[in-house]
Amino acid sequence: MINVGILVLAAGRSSRFGADKRLAELPGGRRVIDTLLDNVRASGLKFTVCLGVKDNHIADRLREDNVPCIQCSRAEEGMGGTLAEASSHIQGWDGVIVALADMPWIAPDTYLEVASRLSATTICVPSRERRRGHPVGFGSDFYSELQSLGGDTGARHLLSRYASQVVELPVNDAAIHRDIDLPSDIQDIPVT
Repeated sequence: MINVGILVLAAGRSSRFGADKRLAELPGGRRVIDTLLDNVRASGLKFTVCLGVKDNHIADRLREDNVPCIQCSRAEEGMGGTLAEASSHIQGWDGVIVALADMPWIAPDTYLEVASRLSATTICVPSRERRRGHPVGFGSDFYSELQSLGGDTGARHLLSRYASQVVELPVNDAAIHRDIDLPSDIQDIPVT
């Protein structure tokens, strides 16, 4: 397996949620960000959390727990700006997995499976029941493309542009399709 790390994109403003969903409590009392980080840590892969410049309260709390953080000045642009800035901080990684903070239930094994299928020249996308999901892995050949992103579109267009280099990975993890947009999304027990 190549040297792969995880960028956790956690700089969103939670406008549809109505509050800071990163700090919302899930059934069982764990916060969204903590549940996500538990699963990321359990994968054994290195990781960095990407926050906005105004997220000092979360950054301070995470740093107290020795969680590596980047406060991205481009976060106000949206996901593309955050990912562009954060991907310039991953020197030494041969591949990066992009994890979204509003998808806390993804299993540690899913991160490992994506990492195991990633190479410098591929993009790895997990799928379940023939439907693609998250997290998406990018080999180092795509770093310059990631660093040129902007706005709120993220890197989705790269999957079309480089379709011949996309590895679709069937997984048995329903959480690859489960995100949190509204408070009602955290009330249901995740499907496994």
